[in-house]
Amino acid sequence: MRRTILIILLAFSCALSFAQKTVSRNTSANENISLEGLKNSTSAVMLQYNLKGLSVAVFENYKIIWTNQWGIKASDSDEKIDQNTAFSTASISKPITAIVCAMLEEKGLINLDDPIENYLKRWKLPESNFTKGTKVTWKQLLSHTAGTSQGGFEDYYQGDSIPTIVESLQGKLLPRSKKPIEFLFKPGTNWEYSGGGYVIIQCALEDHLKKPLAQIVKETLLDPLQLQNSTMVQPNEKGFLTNIAKVHNNKGEIIKTGIPITPQVSPSGLWSTPTDLALIAIEMQKALSGKENKIISTTVAKKVTDITTMDGSRGWSYGLQRSIGFGNQEWFSHDGSNTGTGGDLLATMKNGNGIAVLANGDKPNRLPVMCYLEKEIITKLHWNKPINELSNQQIPNILKEAIKGYYTEILYGYNRLGVTKIFEENNHLYLNSPYLKDNYNSEKNEMYYVGNNSFRIDNYPNIIRFNLDKNELKGLTISRPKYTTKKLVLTLDQIRTPQTQLIEIFSENSFETAVSQFKKLRLKYPDYNFEENLNTLGYSYLNKKQTDISIQIFILNCSEYSQSANAYDSLGEIYETIGKLELAKQNYQKSLDLNPKNENAKQMISKINAQL
Repeated sequence: MRRTILIILLAFSCALSFAQKTVSRNTSANENISLEGLKNSTSAVMLQYNLKGLSVAVFENYKIIWTNQWGIKASDSDEKIDQNTAFSTASISKPITAIVCAMLEEKGLINLDDPIENYLKRWKLPESNFTKGTKVTWKQLLSHTAGTSQGGFEDYYQGDSIPTIVESLQGKLLPRSKKPIEFLFKPGTNWEYSGGGYVIIQCALEDHLKKPLAQIVKETLLDPLQLQNSTMVQPNEKGFLTNIAKVHNNKGEIIKTGIPITPQVSPSGLWSTPTDLALIAIEMQKALSGKENKIISTTVAKKVTDITTMDGSRGWSYGLQRSIGFGNQEWFSHDGSNTGTGGDLLATMKNGNGIAVLANGDKPNRLPVMCYLEKEIITKLHWNKPINELSNQQIPNILKEAIKGYYTEILYGYNRLGVTKIFEENNHLYLNSPYLKDNYNSEKNEMYYVGNNSFRIDNYPNIIRFNLDKNELKGLTISRPKYTTKKLVLTLDQIRTPQTQLIEIFSENSFETAVSQFKKLRLKYPDYNFEENLNTLGYSYLNKKQTDISIQIFILNCSEYSQSANAYDSLGEIYETIGKLELAKQNYQKSLDLNPKNENAKQMISKINAQL
């Protein structure tokens, strides 16, 4: 499984730095001093992770109080990023589309409860057994509950064959999905992140209003807020911005022209600055409070932020994520991640606080820096609100013993990140979440017992109730205060899987004992393929610099799955990483024997031969 997993794991650690221009408004001297200190520290972390450029806007009490920029627009130029430098924001485009849709509904131009097919002219929804007798609505597409596929898209550049949005929906010229959009489940019954669903929205808006989406967004939102540095116009179209940051790969090199073209404008085509994003978020916050909002009404703001589902990331609204709880506050947010660029927009539901940050580097370069900066801002501005420990009740011992152990990523549902562990220290229960570790640098989060087998958790907005039967765990229920009808019930086999059992076995035992227990686990689940899980586990130990056990796990994987070219390829990579070139070559050759089309193995063998 090549470096992909290792890169993902490395990308989420925290630290960064590099500095330039500051603009601050309506902020106290103490706030200025504490945030100004982030200039140099952030520069250091940027240097560590080879991030070329970064821009941030911080807002508090409904006002931008601090902005700063670090670094350069492109690695082949000394031109520095300034406050007006726009970045490709990727999926932050989605909530902008959702806000515009709600504003258009308020004007009577569309109805979000209507079937989307009523507005489509150039293209029709694909036939599916999942949609027989069911109408697919705007709201379902906006909240990722429609069941549509095509999670995301590759970027295009000048000279590429670029699909129209109809061709995109037909699956043409799509390097990633390569298939027409389809339905994966009955609309309204589940959650699946779908960029393709937003392309359907784009198609419907343009067909119905007879304008490009970029023009619709400009007229409805950007111009009324006087945002000069934001656009959904693309680089191959007239009217594109000139002050922009180019995209870079994980080596800090410009990708192709450095200026990606995104025909799928609705899900990922917005270019903007942190200041402009902050002003949109502040307008939303003012509308939620019902004070001083200018163009977004309170009705629109409440509709767009209202939680529609607890599936998926455990809290989602119309285009906005409602699952994070940093500082034990309620937030509306969205991140963006295209190749070589991305950022975050984080805003509190109350008090008008938040952060907008954009960077022109790939995930391993930008994510640790953004993580560091965001946590430092939240900490320095004292946005952390501790859970009231006085309400913390004594945890029954029977409950405590029943729930300790390893789980899937229960807090957010992003199982690709790893497992969650509940453990006890000094008579307190703590939860280790890979999502909170990666995004908030939190190694452990205390669990506060509130009765009825239920817990509040530090930096998490939901309540988790553990469902027991005769003192044995049978599953859990995730719910949100004030949203009593929005609950997610997960069964035991959903939260404790063969993968979590595998990780627990190797985490809690000596290697010899773990191998013995693993063989019993394989007998228990004879139809489950543990190959990928072992591979991922091996990379996770390598990332922790536990090289010896990492190699042992990769060797075990090759032994258990002796016909897997991927297992031998990974073992070859580890040996090559630690300088054991002969062993690396042997395993790459074995992988190539099993899969003659393995181009990576061919290249690595040539490279090793040259070194030898």
